[in-house]
Amino acid sequence: MKGEGDKMRKKYTSAVIICLVMFFIVSQGLAEAKRYGLGTMATPEQIAGWDIDIRPDGQGLPPGEGTFEEGEAIFLERCASCHGEFGEAFGRYPVLVGGEESLTSQDPVKTIGSYWPYATTVFDYVRRAMPFGAAQTLTDDETYAVTAFLLNMNDIIEEDFVLNQDNLPTIQMPNHDGFIVDGRPDVPTGEPCMKDCKESVKIIGKARQLDVTPEADRATTVAALVLGAEAEQVSRGQDTFNQCRACHTLTPGEHKVGPSLHGVFGRKAGALADFPRYSAAMQQSEVVWDDAGVGT
Repeated sequence: MKGEGDKMRKKYTSAVIICLVMFFIVSQGLAEAKRYGLGTMATPEQIAGWDIDIRPDGQGLPPGEGTFEEGEAIFLERCASCHGEFGEAFGRYPVLVGGEESLTSQDPVKTIGSYWPYATTVFDYVRRAMPFGAAQTLTDDETYAVTAFLLNMNDIIEEDFVLNQDNLPTIQMPNHDGFIVDGRPDVPTGEPCMKDCKESVKIIGKARQLDVTPEADRATTVAALVLGAEAEQVSRGQDTFNQCRACHTLTPGEHKVGPSLHGVFGRKAGALADFPRYSAAMQQSEVVWDDAGVGT
């Protein structure tokens, strides 16, 4: 019996030792798994470089200020080659101005003035992503100035308004109440389909291939036209156009008493198919809206 007991104790002791060894090995493995040896801790400066979002209440806005006049000069030099001198845009680049009361129409024009709910979004987007091809090259003061220019062009602030980090969040946008909270969950719910499921989606084309994405060289092509005009001439033209706003817009397809002037240069007079109020004389004229035609 004594021999049998010794054997049992030896087996038990061996089993305990094996368990302890296995526990040690697994523990070491888990400890090692936590040390990947990849990357480095982000520095405060690196974190600050990524932490640039601006919230609707103004949180995140940097100190600084800018005016319409300062922003106009920057916009003409850095932005107008894509967005046009008055925010009317070239080609498929976004229209930035106009579109008032168009959101309920069959062809809504979503601009800063007609669609965006928060003024701080203008600063956030301009600082984050503009100018196209040279993002984050504007100073904070320059960004405030461009924001002031765009808000003024949409008749939201006056020309003498000095925009800064304190008053920007207080500006009420026309479409501030035009959004509702989407209460749907942000992840799929329910059981995944296991049988009789829809066939997989086949991608047949990309946005660039379908010719809806502006080409980068478009800005270079148009830039010469904008840079060819002196800032003083453009400013005088803008002041003159303010007298035309009562009857005309620069928004595509948006007409008032007179037709939209979007893309008017090079167009034959009386040629907009969706404007119904041309006079017979205008429709029959041979006028083309070039430098000579506009001058008459």
